[in-house]
Amino acid sequence: MPICEIDPWRMQYFSHVPCPQHVRIPTEDSDAWTWYPKHRWVYDKLAVALSQGLAAGPHGTTPAGFPVFSKPIINLRGMGMGSSAISDARDYEQRHQPGHFWMPMLTGRHVSTDVAVVDGTPVWWRHATGVPATEGMFAHWTIHAASDPGIETSCGAWLSRHLADYTGLINIETIGGTIIELHLRFADQWPDLYGDGWVEAVVALYTHGRWKFGDRGRQDGYSLALFGPSVQPTDRPYRHPPPRLVEAAASIAGVTSVQITFHEDKPAAQHAMPPGGFRLALINGTDFDGANGARELLRQHFLGRAPAVNLRPDLWAEQSPRRGVR
Repeated sequence: MPICEIDPWRMQYFSHVPCPQHVRIPTEDSDAWTWYPKHRWVYDKLAVALSQGLAAGPHGTTPAGFPVFSKPIINLRGMGMGSSAISDARDYEQRHQPGHFWMPMLTGRHVSTDVAVVDGTPVWWRHATGVPATEGMFAHWTIHAASDPGIETSCGAWLSRHLADYTGLINIETIGGTIIELHLRFADQWPDLYGDGWVEAVVALYTHGRWKFGDRGRQDGYSLALFGPSVQPTDRPYRHPPPRLVEAAASIAGVTSVQITFHEDKPAAQHAMPPGGFRLALINGTDFDGANGARELLRQHFLGRAPAVNLRPDLWAEQSPRRGVR
């Protein structure tokens, strides 16, 4: 098993790839923090903000102006939890929390970027943006084939300056080109959309410190989420669909994978979910309509009804800040 993956529905991407026994490739921030002590400082979001010259400080220090954005300095699970906008000084006094910090309210596109790095030098990039639904849920994400020169230039310079001795995968979240979070891992939700041979290239990177990936035929990809109503914390969640139904969804043209994203034998409270619903499945694909058709097949099974809105990407406005991809 080349990738240390805790979610069984994602092992489909990694279990077939041989890997030396001693190589450990994290997909969880807690593993990355443990295995890379020299570089774990990147999980300190206050340090990352200050490294870019942003006005920022821990709660207890006074912002020069408002509004500001407040969030935990370090939060390895559910990294958006506890984040909020603070409108004025009175609001700030009422929201003081140990372990939180403030920073500027950033504007612009919220982008999640996976980067392969060799000795601090980026050698491969892939960018994704999410389309939100409501209450922390996301309708879908687009994994873009196109490059993003602005992000690649600014973040590449930051990586060369601050992680010159790091080799591996990094996930960077930016708003308007400014780094808000870094993770010493990649986004394990859609590695099948990066192309044939990508996982093998990742294993070689961690084994030999070299990146060799042709990246031919790159195209836009989509990862569509299916949510159901939230259930009580002590309840068992929904039941998994029959394997034949999952196989039928996965066989639709343009679909690359289907994930049933919950443990049916564990209480709902043991699943990290957004406040607005319970995530049932993720469908990845290179054709949006095909992936949406697979989602509707599963929706009919789980919920017995059609969607309330059309989720085609060309019918949505400019995407809003991304949260909760994992």
